[in-house]
Amino acid sequence: MRSTLIDIAKGSGVSTATVDRVLNNRSGVSERTRTIVMETAARLGYFGSSEASVGKIRLDFVLPEGTNTFIANLKAQLERQCGAQEGIEFNVHSVEGFNPASLAQKLAEIRPMTQGVGLVALDHPTVREEMRALADAGVKVVTLVSDILHVARTGYVGIDNRAAGRLGGYLLGRLLPATRSKIALFAGSLSYRGHEEREMGFRHIISEEFPHLEIVQMREIRDDRQRAYEEASALLERQPDLAGIYNIGGGSSGIGRALDEKSRGKSVIFIGHELTENSKPLLLSGTMDAVIDQNPRVEAREAISLLVNSIRGKAFEYHPPRLQVIFRENIPEH
Repeated sequence: MRSTLIDIAKGSGVSTATVDRVLNNRSGVSERTRTIVMETAARLGYFGSSEASVGKIRLDFVLPEGTNTFIANLKAQLERQCGAQEGIEFNVHSVEGFNPASLAQKLAEIRPMTQGVGLVALDHPTVREEMRALADAGVKVVTLVSDILHVARTGYVGIDNRAAGRLGGYLLGRLLPATRSKIALFAGSLSYRGHEEREMGFRHIISEEFPHLEIVQMREIRDDRQRAYEEASALLERQPDLAGIYNIGGGSSGIGRALDEKSRGKSVIFIGHELTENSKPLLLSGTMDAVIDQNPRVEAREAISLLVNSIRGKAFEYHPPRLQVIFRENIPEH
């Protein structure tokens, strides 16, 4: 059975809270302690075994291409962590974002040669059928970031996206004055169930707790920063009294650029997702008010461990990534 936080804490001589901070890459831990905890976790097999006796495992990850920095960071983490384990052969494939045919074709292509697949899945019939075909072929399948229901899969690694949308709505509602105001939504694509769930959660909490806020626009920007910039610029021209924006997916740097060019960065409350090298400057300047973050390092670690242990028939204790709200004053060091 996979080691627990208590096992790692005992072996490291620290508290379980410290172990949790290290494994979730949060601040407040010295580098020496971080090193001790990570070495103990590896020694106890927390990250999965690479025993030569069972042979190498072939894993494939299929991610959307584009300008989404979070996906780029997730790709880098998958490559780094798979590369650090001797028992894994792996490939990370990039396919055209928001194109179910391209995703389904790639899944069919890798099916004869892989043992485990992790994918950011579009909720589309062709993709669901290819996921079923993978499962029928004995391939372990894990969905990343955005889930698909009612298909055979080993598990889902990601946050509760409906809760994330409610959190976005709650933040926007609390930061805006309790007067009638106009707000707008931006989404990558609602063909991702995760984005659809965030929109649903956002709309529900706005209607329940902040009925004075009027949603005047919802645009799909396909996680593209240039498209986000163009849509946000046009929106600000049409709605000079816009009070708030919630961006469900990627492209926040494009929205931030439009806000700054229109001199609206300080007057419009802007909530988005993922702390990246593009969103961090927006937080520091005050253009972005809060970021709802999920840790790509944790998601990569859990996806790899889930696939490896499932292929080897070993028990696995899943530790889901946590939602974390980042403001300018609590930006983590790493």
